[in-house]
Amino acid sequence: MQINNVEIEDTFAEAFKMWASRVIITAASETWALNAARSMSGFATSVIMCKCETGIERILSDEETPDGRSGVSVLVFANKEKDLGKQMMKRIGQCVMTCPTTACYNGLENGKKIDIGGKLRFFGDGFQTSKLCGGRRLWRIPVMEGEFLCEEKFLAREAVGGGNFIVMGKTAESVLEACERANKEIRKIANVITPFPGGIARSGSKVGSKYKFLDASTNTSFCPTIKSQVHTKLREEENCALEIVIDGLAERDVESAMRASIQAACTSPITRISAGNYGGSLGTFQLHLHRILEGMR
Repeated sequence: MQINNVEIEDTFAEAFKMWASRVIITAASETWALNAARSMSGFATSVIMCKCETGIERILSDEETPDGRSGVSVLVFANKEKDLGKQMMKRIGQCVMTCPTTACYNGLENGKKIDIGGKLRFFGDGFQTSKLCGGRRLWRIPVMEGEFLCEEKFLAREAVGGGNFIVMGKTAESVLEACERANKEIRKIANVITPFPGGIARSGSKVGSKYKFLDASTNTSFCPTIKSQVHTKLREEENCALEIVIDGLAERDVESAMRASIQAACTSPITRISAGNYGGSLGTFQLHLHRILEGMR
């Protein structure tokens, strides 16, 4: 298969079952809502080391938020429901509650309940109070600027993590440009995030290492500087490979994001698009590139 003379390999991305939640952060202005969202999304690129994968889904209008203020939607992914709750507690407590003028609400309509505000309330040292507002149980925690309002229960649901594709080309500039175009399209799609910096990973990994203390190491088959030393997947003229990783609330969401972003990437002068997998031995989902892209040529 080709799109705009770019070869699409007949392969699949191997994705994993994860747990996810949506956090709605509001503030007195979009700037402060984004400050909290960016802080909350920090050090959350991969569950390999960060224990969760987090990113800004989109900016919300005043009409879309529970309190009618400026808002940002953040998606949080973890391998297990318990891990998700722990990471949300830490990140909301340290990154949202600490940010001036913010409030924090559940953004999912269905799922399993996770106690967040009901635990963070103890920071109020006995002066915290609760109220019902629009069917939401909220905790009012006194802080030096006034009070931090946080919903008691957030919802969590099964989701999909690790959808991906790999962009290859002759120069780093052309590959980066293609990935930037791809990310612009992903940002238009609901229910997905790209957790790596700017939505792009240059240090794709493989399972295992020559060092026994490491569970993962650099994906040597896509590293251009050592092509002559390893069994490389890069062709002679290919000198760069970058990976886009996509997490989503459902398989169809990840596929929609892959479809739109691969199409956008193929408008730049690149050579090939492939995907990362483990032969189908680890992940629950196999996202086949040709099937996802069928009918787009």
